Amino acid sequence: MNYYSLNKNAPKVSFREAVIQGLAPDKGLYFPEKIIPLSQDFFDSIEKLSNQEIAFEAIKQFVGKDIPENELKRIIEETFSFDFPLIQVDENSFSLELFHGPTMAFKDVGARFMSRCLAYFNRGKNQKNTVLVATSGDTGGAVASGFLGVESVEVVILYPSGKVSDIQEKQLTTLGQNIKALEVDGVFDDCQDMVKRAFLDADLKSKNLTSANSINIARWLPQMLYFFFAYKELKKYNKPLVISCPSGNFGNICAGILAKKLGLPIHHFVASTNVNDTVPEFLKTGKYIPKPSKATISNAMDVGNPSNFIRIQELYGNNLDNFEKDFSSYSFTDEETKTAIVSLYKTSKYIAEPHGAIGYLGLKKELENKMDAIGVFLETAHPIKFSDTVEEILSLTIPIPEQIKNVLDKEKKSLKISSYEDLKAFLLS
Repeated sequence: MNYYSLNKNAPKVSFREAVIQGLAPDKGLYFPEKIIPLSQDFFDSIEKLSNQEIAFEAIKQFVGKDIPENELKRIIEETFSFDFPLIQVDENSFSLELFHGPTMAFKDVGARFMSRCLAYFNRGKNQKNTVLVATSGDTGGAVASGFLGVESVEVVILYPSGKVSDIQEKQLTTLGQNIKALEVDGVFDDCQDMVKRAFLDADLKSKNLTSANSINIARWLPQMLYFFFAYKELKKYNKPLVISCPSGNFGNICAGILAKKLGLPIHHFVASTNVNDTVPEFLKTGKYIPKPSKATISNAMDVGNPSNFIRIQELYGNNLDNFEKDFSSYSFTDEETKTAIVSLYKTSKYIAEPHGAIGYLGLKKELENKMDAIGVFLETAHPIKFSDTVEEILSLTIPIPEQIKNVLDKEKKSLKISSYEDLKAFLLS
């Protein structure tokens, strides 16, 4: 399998090269040259397969010969070593919980998969990679955990000062070893811009930079498997399936659309956003206009220029009419988010955090027009990670899971920076 740059001005590369480079030399995101639909037999018998068997069949074409099948199966076993339960919250709506991994966030899957791919590629080689990643919340902790102790890999995480939760900050600043945290005076978009600039800086070429944001195909691709797992459980209902993704950088929903291109029977997607409404506005006007991000209680979605939206456009051949048949996008305020958290708890005793609540709102809005459908919203993080917000809204105390207890008493270690020059100096030091 080869990958090409969506800016169409860089050489095609293998899966291995795309993972190591992260971003193409022309600043474009990598995209698979072919998407070969899976057999009907696979979908007919999917409920008989384990999650690991499903993952192997779905992802192997994108890895190709760069990782032998036995090694790929080992990587998948290690990546998908926890559950992805579906919880019914009302008659036709389910929460797909993606937070049962080591850092209690959906990004554990992509981070674990990518770290193990990179470790395989570095095996027996006298070289180092520097993983440079920007985070608006959970990416940092997932990458820190996934790459902790990985040989020949240094990890540098940029996060916006004061704009991630206390638990999220602990998860990305306390591990030490090969993990370094840079606290940026700015917003997530500033962090992401610095990362992209570093990739294109000739002075940093010797650092072998790559990214563990969803711009990296090894972080992005395995996210499609959540959608297969949901379908496996809901196939028995024999109803059209609507899936709502809380969307910030749009990697998750983009991976879901890739799953549909592989033949997965998903009827409709909903990109549910907070007031950072670049994509909902695009669907109204046909014009894609990035905006400065605004701070909300769903901070991981505070993104004004989502990187993966260009991949979604490519999946639909840049044809807006085809895109709109499969895809809706709605924006919700903090007040609406709080109301949804209260409503879910009152009706089903389900404790949602702000991102999942926005996913729920988008799902219910779409199901108003699809009365015969069944729906899933993605719950992307454990509510404990947003305990200050959720406990205040619901007037309760959330028990602290063991994964979180392990980091709470550790010492935060971060370096404050305010400019790209500060980042460059750190990387060269």
